[in-house]
Amino acid sequence: MKRLLGSTSLALVAAFAMTASAQAVDLTFVSWGGAYTASQQKAYHDPYMAANPDVKIINDDSSAEGLAKLRAQVEAGNVTWDLVDMVAADAITACEEGLVEEFDPDELLAMAPDNTPASKDFIPGSLNPGDTNCYIPLIVYSTTFGFRTDMVGGTAPTTIADVFDLKKYPGKRALEKKPIGNIEWALIADGVPGEKVYEVMDTPEGIDRAFARLDTIKDSVIWWTKGAQPPQLLADGEVVMASAYNGRLFSAIAEKNQPIGMLWDWQVFDLDGWVIPKGTKNLAEVKKYLKFGTDTQRLADQAKFISYGPARASSAPLVGNHAELGIDMKPHMPTDPNNAKTTLNFDYVWWADHRAELDERFNAWLAK
Repeated sequence: MKRLLGSTSLALVAAFAMTASAQAVDLTFVSWGGAYTASQQKAYHDPYMAANPDVKIINDDSSAEGLAKLRAQVEAGNVTWDLVDMVAADAITACEEGLVEEFDPDELLAMAPDNTPASKDFIPGSLNPGDTNCYIPLIVYSTTFGFRTDMVGGTAPTTIADVFDLKKYPGKRALEKKPIGNIEWALIADGVPGEKVYEVMDTPEGIDRAFARLDTIKDSVIWWTKGAQPPQLLADGEVVMASAYNGRLFSAIAEKNQPIGMLWDWQVFDLDGWVIPKGTKNLAEVKKYLKFGTDTQRLADQAKFISYGPARASSAPLVGNHAELGIDMKPHMPTDPNNAKTTLNFDYVWWADHRAELDERFNAWLAK
């Protein structure tokens, strides 16, 4: 009898272990790497895994190529990603091409603490932009400029025109290797009022004008493709100015004490957030994660680690001090009034409509 009971107990233990193993889930989340992925890890992923020990979240830093790689996975019928971090313009394209899941935000996402539904709590126009039903914004961020404080001759740059002034500020610049942002800045530097930029970009003459302005600094530009590159180029003294995500510059300045200053003039506001790949094998777990990972507290918690504004209205009052440095994060947000005197609201619908043709022209221009 003892042998029988012992054998039965061992069998039950083995069966339980097999069941637990079968329930374990690996989720592959695609993001931008560096300080941004680290902020997501601390604010979202670690707390979720602590509450759900059978879940393991694996980070893939492929968001810069996220749209193209996701398209290839869906077309091949071999989707290996579970959640992808995208800017709004790419998310609109992914939704229109049927590459990502559609959803009802009030079913998928948690309500605010006061029971305001998610559809009313996110910044107006940020949730499912462009009349899509596929996008969950996490943050409002900006692409702006950093400069080496010890390489500008004692006079800090104050306008976008200074980025294009090689005589006043000689040296290399770093710009992202895509037309987005660079076209807008070139036109502003050429005298176009910020509020008229997209109107000018709607004309062939306007696009020609932007490329002509970019021609004036082309030979002095180092082109970057990963968010970690411009802060490193500045830190190494390889460039005097660099466009960069404001959170990356905050990390270089506040956390790493680099001799870098911020140029906020005509920073480009944009959204960044999640899409769910069509065909993910872990859809139920992804939905469970999103209910947790995009709630009011979680979005506020991310701002403890990086200077990006949360996309939920109910999260904003909860933004406080940096979790490790103890400094007040509000003055470092792109939305702070001292930083937002001139801002360009990125027109993600315009870019979703024109991205392919301008990418082609931009790449041809680079090759000249």
